[in-house]
Amino acid sequence: MNLSDLDRRITGCRACPRLVAWREEVARTKRAAFAEWTYWGRPVPGFGPADAPLLIIGLAPAAHGANRTGRMFTGDRSGDVLYEALYDVGLASQPTAVSADDGLELYGVRITSPVRCAPPANKPTPEERDTCRSWLVEELTLLRPTLKSVIVLGAFGWQAALPAFAAAGWQVPRPRPAFGHGAWVSLGGLDLFGCFHVSQRNTFTGKLTPAMLRDVLRTAAGAAGLATTP
Repeated sequence: MNLSDLDRRITGCRACPRLVAWREEVARTKRAAFAEWTYWGRPVPGFGPADAPLLIIGLAPAAHGANRTGRMFTGDRSGDVLYEALYDVGLASQPTAVSADDGLELYGVRITSPVRCAPPANKPTPEERDTCRSWLVEELTLLRPTLKSVIVLGAFGWQAALPAFAAAGWQVPRPRPAFGHGAWVSLGGLDLFGCFHVSQRNTFTGKLTPAMLRDVLRTAAGAAGLATTP
């Protein structure tokens, strides 16, 4: 199996009844600003090259972002911040992400999340997080031959990702390391970096500034052997 096969399997998942009901209800009712859109309304697979040395892990698709467009961090304010930063440091072909067919390419970077369906209030339950973990474990396993560094956005993603790394065969320290912006952990050949999530709450309040995000991206890219722009 390759990543394309995994992505196809992910989009057909119906394992969590609450998430299935919510994502499909949002896709039917829509937001007025997107009334002309045909929403994706399914689980969202990872985005980026299959041989990426750098992985970015978020939280879950946004109801009117990736749940609408079908691509990670595409079509919402969080994605606007992330993709502009990736473009600014030379890891993306353009600074905007509006639809799955907008021509955006990532250079050496793949983006994924531990929960694949948009959750109500952006809050998956622990059971939903754990049910979805097997998809992330499989993705990590397939990326392992080239993966050198990972950025995890936010404490939820950090807590969800560490067991997935362990299940995929990496050495996760015990006790498990705490999340923090700028945190760095070695997982036995894999560099793991923490970064505040690119949520509107964090970016509007200045908890996460563009400079802070770009610093983490450059550091993680360097650990992955990727060149970035100044």
